[in-house]
Amino acid sequence: MGFYYYNYQTMLYLLPAILLTLYAQIKLNSTFRKYSQIPTSKGLTGAQAAAEVARLGGANIVVRQIGGNLTDNFDPRNNTISLSQSVYGNTSIAAVGVAAHEAGHSIQNAQGYLPNKIRSALVPVTQVGSRASIPMIIIGLILPVQYSFIVDIGILLFGLVVLFQFVTLPVELNASRRALKVLDEGGILDGPELIGAQKVLWAAALTYLAASFTALMQLLRLLAISGSRRGNNR
Repeated sequence: MGFYYYNYQTMLYLLPAILLTLYAQIKLNSTFRKYSQIPTSKGLTGAQAAAEVARLGGANIVVRQIGGNLTDNFDPRNNTISLSQSVYGNTSIAAVGVAAHEAGHSIQNAQGYLPNKIRSALVPVTQVGSRASIPMIIIGLILPVQYSFIVDIGILLFGLVVLFQFVTLPVELNASRRALKVLDEGGILDGPELIGAQKVLWAAALTYLAASFTALMQLLRLLAISGSRRGNNR
């Protein structure tokens, strides 16, 4: 009975999150693919666009190429924007939009954007939480109910992961807003191109929303399982 109950709970909480995640990934891939085929009128590559957006935003950065697809990121420790192969040397609207988004993060860092500082401060504890939470919860569920405090600690650690996801979401949205503002005011993209870049970045933002929702649903599921276990052993 317990096996089927826990699996029912898993589907109840995680199915909507899984569906949203799949939709977000499909939306991002299709939108990026569409605007990857449309070059910008100025012909700037992703690397050039990232450097220009960062410069106009007052950030001093280095741009480098990395492998993979949509693996783009900004490292505040060394002010480096790393762009994937599909973005670095590409002159498409999608490439410029994604590169500008990473430059938006560099501008956040240069201007001391508070939510970005909070997110960076959460990274170490989030790494601990992501590694230790699920093993602790599993161990706590295997042991007798008097060891339920181990489950509670695991859930608390997982809560840090959820918090990190929800702090990340506004940081990502803000980076996109900063990027689009500079792309517009700096004349890097014209009107229709800017709309295309906005669609790419909002599709990317949907993946962060899906990640936050999934983490929250997982947390609620763990709380429900823990509460049910206690109730069954009273």
